[in-house]
Amino acid sequence: MPLKTKSTTKVARRVGTSPKATTSSKMNAAKLTAVRSKAKTRVLSSKVVFKGKVFSVNRDEVIEPTGVKNVREVIRHNGSVVILAVDESKNPADPDVILERQYRHATGQFLLELPAGRVEPGESTLAAAKREMIEETGYRAKRWSLLTKYFASPGFLGEWMQIYLARDVRAGIAQPEADEQIEIVRMPLSEALSLASSNKIHDGKTLIGLMLFDRLRRENRL
Repeated sequence: MPLKTKSTTKVARRVGTSPKATTSSKMNAAKLTAVRSKAKTRVLSSKVVFKGKVFSVNRDEVIEPTGVKNVREVIRHNGSVVILAVDESKNPADPDVILERQYRHATGQFLLELPAGRVEPGESTLAAAKREMIEETGYRAKRWSLLTKYFASPGFLGEWMQIYLARDVRAGIAQPEADEQIEIVRMPLSEALSLASSNKIHDGKTLIGLMLFDRLRRENRL
């Protein structure tokens, strides 16, 4: 004779709930999660605790979307631009990429990077990209387009970074700032991607720019 099992309704009644109540609770929890996912932090107070040449640090007292009171230390920055300059004149299938090698004090090492720099107050991001490329590399470009924009480290840094693609480039004379010691490195895209995949490029903006550009090229979206 087959073994009888208790119905879901009987089990639910025994523990003081009902299937309907359980379903309702799950729906309410789902709704609450959805509401919280759209909620923003409420700022109670904000104080600048450090103001430097490049960025400032705010100490914000906030109420999180979950209702928890918290203190957030946030770096405020005017934003940066990144330039992925490519020369397709010799080999369109594997264009040259303009990179630079420079010593970064914060990391204690030399890094291979795409040219980049901060956006000055009141300056458009495209104007900043053109200016930075001339200053750091001497190169100019006829065609510009925005590849992407992203937050570098949104947990504590409010800085936007925008990557511009620069095409139809021509060489010129660089005009670096007094504290910049920059070596211009020009290499095929395939070589740059190989360095990235072999853990020899450690700069985030460069990894994002190179891989996104390669993906868009393969998909014929440029």
